[in-house]
Amino acid sequence: MNIIQQFEASEIARLTEGRPVPTFAPGDTVRVAVNVVEGERRRVQNFEGVCIARSNKGLNSNFTIRKISYGEGVERVFPLYSPTIAEIAVVRRGDVRRAKLYYLRGRSGKRARIAEKARVAPSATTVQGQSPCF
Repeated sequence: MNIIQQFEASEIARLTEGRPVPTFAPGDTVRVAVNVVEGERRRVQNFEGVCIARSNKGLNSNFTIRKISYGEGVERVFPLYSPTIAEIAVVRRGDVRRAKLYYLRGRSGKRARIAEKARVAPSATTVQGQSPCF
C-alpha cells in the first residue's frame, strides 16, 4: 500500500464510524437522508429512488439515484462518503443483470419497473447436499 492508499483507507474508516454505509448495488431502491442548510435552519430531506449507477473509486466513490417526481425524471449523484449525507437505507433489493441502468432514462411507467430479488428461505437452502429447486 502506498501512502495515498493508506490515507484514503484511514479517511474512509473515520467517515464510516459515525454513519455505516450499507451494501447496495444498481437496481436497489435506496432512501438517502441529506442534511440541507437553509440560512440558519437545518433539516433532513429524504431522496428515495432506484440506484442506476455506482462508481467505486475509494474515497471518491459515488452513486446515482433516479426517481420520478410529478411525472418528470430526476437524477441525483451522491458522493458515498459525503458529510452532508445523514443516512443511507436500502428499501428493497432489485434483480438486474447490468452494472449501469441508464436504459431506464428512456422508459416510463410499467416498462421502468425492476423485479424484486427473490429471497431464499434458510430452511430450503440445501436438501442432502443438493441445490434448492424453485
